[in-house]
Amino acid sequence: MAALAVGRLDALIAGMPRGWQAGAIRRIALIEVEAMLWAQGTPIRREEIGRDVMQARADTDLSAMHLARWALRRLEGRGQLDDTRDFLGLRKADMSRLAEPMALRPAGDEFDEASEEFARKLEEFDGLHPLARPPVARILWRLAELSPADDLTEAAVWTGRSMAACCETLTFVPLGRHGRRIWNDSGNPVDRMTRHLEAVAEGAAEARVQLLRVNSWAEEARSRTSRIKGSNSLRVIAALAAQPLMTTAMVEEHAGISRDTAERLLSRMLAMGLVREITGTRRFRLWTAAA
Repeated sequence: MAALAVGRLDALIAGMPRGWQAGAIRRIALIEVEAMLWAQGTPIRREEIGRDVMQARADTDLSAMHLARWALRRLEGRGQLDDTRDFLGLRKADMSRLAEPMALRPAGDEFDEASEEFARKLEEFDGLHPLARPPVARILWRLAELSPADDLTEAAVWTGRSMAACCETLTFVPLGRHGRRIWNDSGNPVDRMTRHLEAVAEGAAEARVQLLRVNSWAEEARSRTSRIKGSNSLRVIAALAAQPLMTTAMVEEHAGISRDTAERLLSRMLAMGLVREITGTRRFRLWTAAA
C-alpha cells in the first residue's frame, strides 16, 4: 500500500506541466514542514513559512523560522544526502565556541567521524527498499548524535528525502500529519515498521488529494469566472494553481498581464471567494487559491 500510494503521487506530479511540478512539490513541502515543526513543539503555519521564504513580513520565532527555511529548501532538493555536512548546511568550525543550540552536536572531526559511522551502519540495511529504511535511519541518526537531542526535523527531512530514491519526480516522500506518529517513535521493530509504512501510505495519499483539490479548484474557478470577458482570468487561475503562494507581481508576470489587470482580477476573485489574501497588508500582498 505504501509503495502504491507513493507511486500514484509521483505519477500525478510527473504528469503535470513542467512549470507546475516545482509548485506542486513546494505546496506539499510547506505542509510537511508545518507538521514537523508542530511535532517538535514549535508550531508555525505553512502560510507563515511561505511568507518568510518570499521575504514578506512574518512575525514568529526567528530560530524556528530559520529551521523552517532550511527544511523547505532540503525537501525541495537542496543538499546532498551522502554528504551530511552539506545536507545540514554546516561549515567545519569549532562548535564548542558557538552559542547553543548550535553547540549541541559533535563538531569538527568528531562530527565527520559520527557522520561516517552513520553512513557505514546504514549501509548494512541497503537491502531494504528505500521506503522501509527510515525507521532504522532515524535510530542510527540519533545514536550518532548528528542533531541536537530535542531536534527531530533534521532526521525527518533526511529520511523523507531518502525515500524519494524510488521516485521519478518527487524530491521527498510526504508524511504530513501522520509523520507525528513516527518521527520520534519507539517500540519493537515490527510495530515501528508497521506504523512507518502506514504513515507513508496515508501521507502520500493525502498529499495527492491536496493536489487534486487544487485541480478541482481550478475547474470551479474557470466555471465561475466564465462571464468575465477575455482570457485574463484563465491566466490568473493557471498561475495560482501552479504555485501555492504568489505576490501580485508574480501573478502579473506568470499570467502575462498588466499590474492593474492583475490587481483588478485578484480583487474580484477575492470577493467571489475563489482566492485568499494571507498577509492582511496593503503592500506585498500574498495570494493563494481558496482550495
